[in-house]
Amino acid sequence: MRAYERLLNYVAIPTQSSETSDTTPSTKEQWDLANYLVDELHNLGIANASVDENCYVYATIPATQGMEKATAIGFIAHMDTAPDFAGAPVCPQVIVDYDGTDVMLGESGRVLRVSDFPHLPKLAGRTLITTDGKTLLGADDKAGVAEIMTFAEQVLKNEQPHGKICIAFTPDEEIGQGADAFDVARFGAQFAFTVDGGAEGEIEYENFNAAGAKFIIHGVNVHPGSAKDMMKNAALIGCELQNLLPPDEIPSKTEGYEGFYHLTDMQGNVEKCILSYIIRDHDAVQYEKRLAVLHDVAAKINEAYGEGTVELTIREQYRNMADMIKPCYHLVENAMAAAQEAGIDPKLVPIRGGTDGARLSFMGLPCPNLGTGGYAFHGPFEHITAEGMDAVVVMLHAIVARYAK
Repeated sequence: MRAYERLLNYVAIPTQSSETSDTTPSTKEQWDLANYLVDELHNLGIANASVDENCYVYATIPATQGMEKATAIGFIAHMDTAPDFAGAPVCPQVIVDYDGTDVMLGESGRVLRVSDFPHLPKLAGRTLITTDGKTLLGADDKAGVAEIMTFAEQVLKNEQPHGKICIAFTPDEEIGQGADAFDVARFGAQFAFTVDGGAEGEIEYENFNAAGAKFIIHGVNVHPGSAKDMMKNAALIGCELQNLLPPDEIPSKTEGYEGFYHLTDMQGNVEKCILSYIIRDHDAVQYEKRLAVLHDVAAKINEAYGEGTVELTIREQYRNMADMIKPCYHLVENAMAAAQEAGIDPKLVPIRGGTDGARLSFMGLPCPNLGTGGYAFHGPFEHITAEGMDAVVVMLHAIVARYAK
């Protein structure tokens, strides 16, 4: 079975995670895919495949005879899909021999346009998989799951020598909790790669330092007819607070290694207003400066309107894994060589986001990320090609072969 065929099977199982849930996993539907994958792994002949009490799937392919001392390599993908956009029912469009032009996304009225996605002509001649415009596709990261599963099936069928291969599928990556209960010792690999998002050949070992911040603004609500010198309009103070942040340091005006402040949500009224942000920067020093700016903003508002007007809480989410990867840079070098062996042009790119691999690297499992061949994740324009997925599978084989040597 080709990887894209597995992807079509997996996207039919809804697995959106939820930021408002207090359960693990955050949605019960993730159990459906986890159990499906365990059954599939058993059918492939991996008897030790199992899902634990937190919905993490683990499986191991033992080393071939004589390769027991080879480096144990792992591959990891996440089962959940993003909560940002409608996630079910997913009705993929499969376009064989795509001609590289605009694509109507079902009857949604949405169009996958070359003007918006200029890489599309380069996909001409491939089998393009899109949404019908009403949901996300879920290739982030069910494409990674499908590629690892297809790789595992092929490993078990051929006679290529290899060391121990460790496989894991995680829940809740999209809400930043994918590594919360990951059992590194049980996983059993010395090094690993997440297979999660991006074009085929993209290799990522640098990600943002990240935090979430929340300002809670307390106002004073009195009748507007007698409000002079008494009313404190929390909603207006919230607007003032936002204007104290650098206007050009936002996602829509930054790229590459540039960091940002991102207002993700604003809600409230005269009496109370809440502003939620995510803070990102690749550079650790600049990241700390950004957090200091938030504290300064809170202090200015409290100085202007009275102590206690605004409360600021900051929660660190993850750190830049480059510090953990650079001492074992062979992971990046071997991934680049494996891409070339698979006929892919490798490209080192910084992650403008996070990945399970970032946290796992700080948990003692150095873990760069490999692209899956997909584009435009987290929304109705998400798309991927069958050939790109095939190339990633070949790349996984090449990585294992290099460590077997």
